[in-house]
Amino acid sequence: MKTFSVLLFRILFLFFLGTALFLVTPSAKAQDSTVTAASKIDVSGFVDAYYSKNFARPASRTNKLRNFDIAENQFNLSLAEIVVQKKAEPVGFRFDFDFGTTNDVVQPGVISTLSHTQQAYLTAVLPIGSGLTVDVGKFVTHMGNEVIESQNNWNYSRSFLFAFAIPYYHTGIRLTVPVASNFSASVHIVNSWNSVIDNNDFKSVGLTLNYALTGSTGLIANAMDGFENLTASENGKRIVFDFIISQQLTDAFSLVLNADYGQAKTDAGLAIWKGVALYERFAIDDKSAVGLREEIFDDPIGYATATGIPKFDVKEVTGTYEYKFADALLVRGELRYDFSNAPAFDKKADSKTNGIGTENKQLTFLLGAVATF
Repeated sequence: MKTFSVLLFRILFLFFLGTALFLVTPSAKAQDSTVTAASKIDVSGFVDAYYSKNFARPASRTNKLRNFDIAENQFNLSLAEIVVQKKAEPVGFRFDFDFGTTNDVVQPGVISTLSHTQQAYLTAVLPIGSGLTVDVGKFVTHMGNEVIESQNNWNYSRSFLFAFAIPYYHTGIRLTVPVASNFSASVHIVNSWNSVIDNNDFKSVGLTLNYALTGSTGLIANAMDGFENLTASENGKRIVFDFIISQQLTDAFSLVLNADYGQAKTDAGLAIWKGVALYERFAIDDKSAVGLREEIFDDPIGYATATGIPKFDVKEVTGTYEYKFADALLVRGELRYDFSNAPAFDKKADSKTNGIGTENKQLTFLLGAVATF
């Protein structure tokens, strides 16, 4: 099974590589000037930095149960990213090069040549039906309402759903087909969660159904199914369902509801995690906006959050104000309150305790800035 999968990926890669080389030869360019225009390569990027203050003054100097805004009471370079891409007409590619503490979280312990590569994939649009888009390589996950790049979210910090319920990226093949003008479907055949090299003989399969009910209402259903073996105790299938409903109520006011359910077979039994997050955004004008998020995440045996706390659940409320300077600098101020049904957060050490894992809540303030080019 593993030998066949490796052979399949090699054949697909060579096919698309050969197609790309043919399309960029001088003779092909001479025959059609539109190919020359389509061969334009775009380069863009950004630098993202923040300062976070935890009012509990934790001895660990970290914001617990966060993924990217971890550093407390210190300035931090979260992410610097450079994107090089060519639109697929009909063949293209994309490379995202990442540096910073966010990349360290997304790809912990990776020491290969891909350690600073968030995405690297080849794209081909094949003349099948209304056009079959095929991506081969390493790409970010299809799941979740939020993304790795903070400026593309309504809040600076990420939700518990993004941090614990779903993966960050995959390596494999992605097939996308437009079924109708308002409906598309994608199938993903990938190695694993957050991995370049598979850790077992089986591939994981993902699915995306994207349906625009109206011009202002959208529905996305995502799923992942496969043997992941992400921990030493995980020994069976891991399945996750992800649902996103978006509604543009007015030109200025938008709503999004994101819900996740996941489970994995472990030595201790079936681990389940689930949660829901509600997002609201109000655009004050073309330069400023306010974003709100309310969320609850249920982790019955503390598996997804790695807390190990029985019957564990955690909630959060986040408010974010943003302002854009000259369309190249986005500044955000954010207040976030996390609270749980069991001690999971830290406080300042005193004569009685070291302050680690003693609190049921944490209140943080963050100031972030993202400069784009």
